[in-house]
Amino acid sequence: MEHWDLHVHTTASDGMQSPEDVVRLAREIGLAGIAITDHDTVEGVKRGQKEGERLGVKVIAGVEISTLADGRDIHVLGYGMEIEDRHFLARLQQQRESRKQRNTQIIQRLHKLGIDIRMEEVAAKKRDRSPDANIGRPHIAEVLVEKGVAGSMDEAFSRWVGEDGAAYVAISRITPEEAIQLIQQAGGVPVLAHPGSYKNDGLVDRLAKRGLVGIEVRHPDHNEQMERRYRQLASNHGLIPTAGSDFHGERQGSMYHAPLGTCYVDETIVKKIQTWKKG
Repeated sequence: MEHWDLHVHTTASDGMQSPEDVVRLAREIGLAGIAITDHDTVEGVKRGQKEGERLGVKVIAGVEISTLADGRDIHVLGYGMEIEDRHFLARLQQQRESRKQRNTQIIQRLHKLGIDIRMEEVAAKKRDRSPDANIGRPHIAEVLVEKGVAGSMDEAFSRWVGEDGAAYVAISRITPEEAIQLIQQAGGVPVLAHPGSYKNDGLVDRLAKRGLVGIEVRHPDHNEQMERRYRQLASNHGLIPTAGSDFHGERQGSMYHAPLGTCYVDETIVKKIQTWKKG
């Protein structure tokens, strides 16, 4: 049976491996396909698809859009969009500009907390020099670990740049409903990423009424109880149950979130996504 990992990051955002390297790794571990779902950019998709054609690995065009609801970061995955859609690309550019503003504000807050860190140091951690590749909190966290401010990436997030961290900044973003509409307007299929991170089942209920097509049931941060609950929620709302490793690669000795292929779907789920898109 074919296995697909539907949540994968590359150097086009905060992953550690290039799109080509991720596709090569997918082939090595026997995956039939992956979805490249970088944060607020589709910069890595074509490169991954080209390598996939060469190696016989299928690559779905994907994205992970950062949104804000009730003061919390909510991520919405999109699959199968027309990645040349001009409106879609323009909105993603706006998203990346918001990320830049947040990075600046986080660094300013770290300065106020007595931590010497410069944007130039953070930008140097960006592995992909394309203007459409972006910088995120993992790049900041990596510098904090290098400086000894945090002992690990997990500590850098929990103590400093994560949602409960001392330097965390929440900025104005589009809503999950707007992300769903944006993905659909570009011909894609919207899926709620790692719902266990939000601890808000009402969010699933709300978004299911606003065009959500699936939820990420299997994710490295979900335990068995959570997986069962979200599988039942998906069934209740007629949503497609998806899965993905949220692969970023290893940074400062830590694998974030999990190795490629840790969580996967079979081809029946991929066909459901493709069928919904055609319909």
